Amino acid sequence: MSHQTGIPATRELKDFFAKARNGSIRVVKVIIRDEQLVLGMYKEPSQTWDRDYDNFILPLLEDLQPCYILYRLDSQNAQGYEWLFISWSPDYSPVRQKMLYAATRATVKKEFGGGHIKDELFGTMKEDVCLGGYQKHIQSRLGPAPLTAAEEELKQIKINEESSSKMVKTEISIQSKHQTMQGIAFPIQESAMTAILLLKERKINYIQMKLDIGKETINLVHTDVTDILDLPKRIPNNAPRYHFFLYKHSHEGDYIESVVFIYSMPGYKCGIKDRMLYSSCKGPLLDVVEQQLQLKVVKKIEIDNGEELTPDFLYEEVHPKQHAYKQAFAKPKGPAGKRGQKRIIKGAGEAENGEDF
Repeated sequence: MSHQTGIPATRELKDFFAKARNGSIRVVKVIIRDEQLVLGMYKEPSQTWDRDYDNFILPLLEDLQPCYILYRLDSQNAQGYEWLFISWSPDYSPVRQKMLYAATRATVKKEFGGGHIKDELFGTMKEDVCLGGYQKHIQSRLGPAPLTAAEEELKQIKINEESSSKMVKTEISIQSKHQTMQGIAFPIQESAMTAILLLKERKINYIQMKLDIGKETINLVHTDVTDILDLPKRIPNNAPRYHFFLYKHSHEGDYIESVVFIYSMPGYKCGIKDRMLYSSCKGPLLDVVEQQLQLKVVKKIEIDNGEELTPDFLYEEVHPKQHAYKQAFAKPKGPAGKRGQKRIIKGAGEAENGEDF
């Protein structure tokens, strides 16, 4: 099943999108009303994009109501002005509202035109989507991201726990791995470890990791916000990767958030050494994630390419269909009527009578 809501955009909103793309509009707010995507509010440019940013966006954010915001940047590509797409879903908004907006997000992007969207931002607090939050998001693409308040808190918790318990460092090396652990345990980069903790706290929804074979470490690639429909695009077609994805969906009427581990290995496009090392490091990595960091992984999947990660495939992997019943063993019927004819069983030098069983 697809899990898309089927909520359409009104004709008014479609017409406004066409008008907005020509550069005359700075910000557009879109909401769901009466099971339709409608125009909530818009503003025309006043200053440069960064000067307008907080003054235009922050007043549109309601504490309990999700929404979509399209914000025009001053840069352009071949299709025109580039836009930032913001999904606002505050923590304390009703669960049904969060599910509805999450499932309709792809429709908004499609109606506006994905080629115009330069970047995407997801936020549950204003700190996530303010100008400072967006700048940190940009920096995270270019290099190690500055720690947010949540990341600083998680880091301090880790330091305190390590100091009080006097245990080994969280980064697991080959020398400190369990004797029973199968495979090779490369150390996990600090930024990758922090990302796992943030995923555990539901602060991010996607992690991609790779092996640095030269340094023998597991490194963070990125933690970009990823929709289920965007997931196939995250899978490289020429290099292996480890992925953790927070799969948000509904099952039998319940809203569920399940962490799924995906090991992507694009067949024989990779060398034998890569295939062996990625396969060997997978088990120890999951051991650290599940046993030490206590992140519950509900499903582990191995794929050759991203095209396999359809919504139907992921749903059926997490919720495999159960057979309603098992066919009972069909016991052969006995002979009808009288018992079978007597037969002579020749024993050791003599004959005796017996019956069929």
